[in-house]
Amino acid sequence: MKSPLVVIVGPTAVGKTKTSVEIAKAFSGEVINSDSMQVYKDLDIGTAKIKEEEKEGILHHLFDIKSPFEDYSAAEYQVDAKRVIHQIHEKGRLPVMVGGTGLYIRSVTHDYQFSDATADSAYREELERFGEEKGAEALHDLLKEKNEERAAQIHPNNVRRVIRALEIIHTNGSLDQEHSHEHQVSSYELITIGLTMDREELYDRINHRVDLMMEEGLLEEVQALYEAGVRNTQAVQAIGYKELYDYFEGNCTLDEAIVTLKRNSRRYAKRQLTWFRHQMDVEWFDVTGGTIDEKIPSILRYVAGKLQLESN
Repeated sequence: MKSPLVVIVGPTAVGKTKTSVEIAKAFSGEVINSDSMQVYKDLDIGTAKIKEEEKEGILHHLFDIKSPFEDYSAAEYQVDAKRVIHQIHEKGRLPVMVGGTGLYIRSVTHDYQFSDATADSAYREELERFGEEKGAEALHDLLKEKNEERAAQIHPNNVRRVIRALEIIHTNGSLDQEHSHEHQVSSYELITIGLTMDREELYDRINHRVDLMMEEGLLEEVQALYEAGVRNTQAVQAIGYKELYDYFEGNCTLDEAIVTLKRNSRRYAKRQLTWFRHQMDVEWFDVTGGTIDEKIPSILRYVAGKLQLESN
């Protein structure tokens, strides 16, 4: 019998963090981070990292595990996350994975196999960042430039396969060694919950969240990283950091940086929704027009039903 794994996905600012805590409280769970930027120490406000008082006594894993001077790949995350999931299951508890980094989640839920022979983690990370910043279409256009025939075989929204093809071309010069690196059936009994809302409401929430971040000290948080000499690393390519770095480097005014930050956050949320709708089998809960608290009872009933089915 497969062990259960709850996965909570959705765009930024939609209420995933609160939902993960409520599920963990209800079903003796522990939370696992699957946000590629929340793994970094000192990136707190800009990544909307959960505060200590918000954890409500629930154990949280894979937060603050890397220095902002270090890089961290999806392959490394896969190893760390699967180890933590096993440890949680060994205690008879329920692992609850939450975050917005689709490639990290998919690497765990569908046992993505990273081939050493055709792997270049630095290049892969570069492509992942490019895709997050510019979008799936721009990433697909890169593949089209290098191999038009292969590009025609992959849907632009299948970001994982586009990146894999580009990586193999980069390391081998051709696609001769390309083959499937993902199991179609998960080794876990997945309970995947997606949170969504009306786009205009979501965008308003994102804009408001950025304003709150600035009030809470985002500028000072980024300035501390900048003054510590953190440069050209994976961490400071995150939305909320790279825009303010431009301000510190004199490339724009603070107001312009904030406008860009809001715009990039909205675009990222749109890409997240597109990715999760195309790449994962998700039970969606629409939280438009209310608070996440109003949806929690129906989400808990859904999880309880799925766990009951799994136990039978």
